[in-house]
Amino acid sequence: MTTCSTHVLDAVAGRPAVGLDVTLLDAEGTVLESRRTDDDGRVRWAATLATGTYVLRYATAAWFAAAGVATVHAAVHLEVLVDDAEPHYHLALLLSPFACTTYRGS
Repeated sequence: MTTCSTHVLDAVAGRPAVGLDVTLLDAEGTVLESRRTDDDGRVRWAATLATGTYVLRYATAAWFAAAGVATVHAAVHLEVLVDDAEPHYHLALLLSPFACTTYRGS
């Protein structure tokens, strides 16, 4: 079984995206866990994942609204393919109000 974590960085401010709600869902849309990013912009889920497709849903509209920042993102959905032969997936999101990018980290 595989574990998963994420790290969200506010690309405009150049610092971690603190207090952003992130939800981990399975391929059917069932919520496995919901967490809020910590002071370093990180979430590590307790769930273990089998091989399959999962979605990380970042609640970006609410996070930007709380900061008084206009955004085009209602939410960012990152759909990932997990191979349980891999011990861990770390997925980073670089976020700004009008763009985002992601990558698999270590």
